[in-house]
Parts: sequence; C-alpha cells; structure tokens
Amino acid sequence: MCGACRPGARVAVQGFGAVGRHATSFLGERGALLVAAADTSATLSDPAGLNVADLTRHKLAGTELADYPAGKKAPPDAIIDVPSDIWIPAARPDVLHAGNVARLQAKLVAQGANIPATVEAEAALHARGILVLPDFIANAGGVICAAVEYRGGTEAAAFAAIADKIGRNTREALERASRTCSTPRAAATELAEALVKGAAGYRRWR
Repeated sequence: MCGACRPGARVAVQGFGAVGRHATSFLGERGALLVAAADTSATLSDPAGLNVADLTRHKLAGTELADYPAGKKAPPDAIIDVPSDIWIPAARPDVLHAGNVARLQAKLVAQGANIPATVEAEAALHARGILVLPDFIANAGGVICAAVEYRGGTEAAAFAAIADKIGRNTREALERASRTCSTPRAAATELAEALVKGAAGYRRWR
C-alpha cells in the first residue's frame, strides 16, 4: 500500500463539489484526516482535521467555505500550500502548472478532475518523487458505473466493478511505471492503448 494512504493520512482537496466531497468521505471512513478544502470562495484548513460530515452539510445547503465557522481561511489558491499526504484536485483543469507546482507539499496526487495538471507540472512532480495517479484512471468511476447500469447492473454491482477496475488498473500502471522507469501517466497510456487495440480486434464490421 502507498504510504500516503495509511490511516491518519492528511488529505487536501481542491474543489469541494460532488467529487471532492465523496472522495473525502470515502477516505475519512478509512481513517484519513481532511486538513484542507477549497472552493471558489476560499481555502479552509485545520491541521487537526475538519469535520467532513458537517462541512458536507454546509456545502449542500448552498453555503461557501468562506462562510464556514471553523478553520483557518485563505484565498482559494492557498490549497496548494497546505502540507498533506494526499492532494486531490477535483474541480478544474490545469490547476497545477509550471508556475505553482513547486509549492505543492504532498506525497500523492490523485487526480479527481480532468487534466488538473499540465505536462510540465506532472514531470516536475515525478522528478520530486511525488506519485501522480492519472485522471483517466483515478476518476473513471462515473464511466464504469454508467457501463454497468447500461447492462442492467445494480448499484452494488457498479461499486464492485469500480473498486475492481480502478484498483487493478492502478496496480498495473504503477507496476509498469516501476519496471520501465516511466511516469504513471506514460505507463497508463500504454496500457490503455493496448486495451483499445485488443478490443478493436473483436469488432465485427457489417
């Protein structure tokens, strides 16, 4: 298991919408500690941990993080500066780029948003030994769920498929990256291309 994923791991999430809320809830159930969250109004942080359930109720009521009564407030971009073990970009593309990536203090970046880091930012993180889980693996749950539901599967079947496929794809990508001394994104891309080519061989032309 990645050391960043241990019980007591500190989590920071950029974007406390549906993806960010569910990610922090999932990790919190496994012993992780939410130390910072950001939305368009502010970064909210507390090294002792934020109350995920209460913060979720606050956001679902339509209130911004800047108005939450607890925690330290800072500008939205300050989420990058909060030390954490797991950093989750879960809102918008290119939030990490060459101009700010050096500020990030994390061990693992789990990409919940689409393309949340530029190519330069990912290369810089890799050079520093920070593990980056590519977006098209880490946030593929919605696509997998839709595929299961399309075939008439239940919610339980969808969650089981998500856990299996994302877990297996993550392990395979990281093992390949280790063997080939490449970035996780490069390794994951090679795996994806192989799967697509393999699937194309089963296609029936009419």
